[in-house]
Amino acid sequence: MKTNRIGLVAAAAVLALTASACGSDDGGSGGGDTGGGNGGGDSIKIGIKFDQPGLGLKQGNDYTGMDVDMAKYVAGELGYEEDAIEWVQAPSAQRENLISTGQVQLIFATYSITDERKEKVSFAGPYFVAGQDLLVRADDSSITGPDTLDGKKLCSVTGSTSAQKVKDQVPGVNLQEFGTYSECVAALVSNGVDALTTDDTILAGYASQPQYEGKLKVVGQTFSEERYGVGLKKDDTELCQQVTDAINKMIEDGSWQKAVDDNLGKAGYTPGAGNPPTPDACS
Repeated sequence: MKTNRIGLVAAAAVLALTASACGSDDGGSGGGDTGGGNGGGDSIKIGIKFDQPGLGLKQGNDYTGMDVDMAKYVAGELGYEEDAIEWVQAPSAQRENLISTGQVQLIFATYSITDERKEKVSFAGPYFVAGQDLLVRADDSSITGPDTLDGKKLCSVTGSTSAQKVKDQVPGVNLQEFGTYSECVAALVSNGVDALTTDDTILAGYASQPQYEGKLKVVGQTFSEERYGVGLKKDDTELCQQVTDAINKMIEDGSWQKAVDDNLGKAGYTPGAGNPPTPDACS
């Protein structure tokens, strides 16, 4: 009798332990996602440039630039604290692949909205309208636009469409191609070239760097339109609308202007026509 009683107690203990273990497994899987305003995840992966001063720059563990500030604001509106953002390098040629393969949820990386790109990814925005411009030495008053580049040495990166546009427009320009914009800027400061061309935001970012402050200026005569958008997974209209709402709020509460001023203002840069922009409808 005593033996039977001991056996029953042992069996009950085993059942209790089994139930407890099952409950622990359920709780573990249920607690894996935090839910709430951050879409059910603990972190968000955002693609940015790592090598564009004033826009997206990685220095050690610090990330700075206008795109970075824009991304932080939008992520905050989506429910993510800054320390929940995982920054991912997003080179131009890899942006569509990073989105389509789920390596990032969003991309803020001077990502111009084009019909060709919209075949592969969706965009929220634009959050900024840039344009091709010229960077010259601060004391140079001879270059006021592309039409004054005849006989001048113009620098851009190898294979750049920006440089080719100017070459087509001003056949007399002396095109100098370097591997990076940083090399072009160094050549401009040392009088090796007369001007550098690419998006005005990129130019202002370089001119705003401490070592170049007061030495360079953006001409301020844009001759193209680049509508920077937030890249995201194709046809994710829900996320697109959330990001669009965040962009609109950022513009309305003054945070958009602050991000521009903090990152590009030291170059005396003023955003061109179309800024601040009205984001497109999500579809």
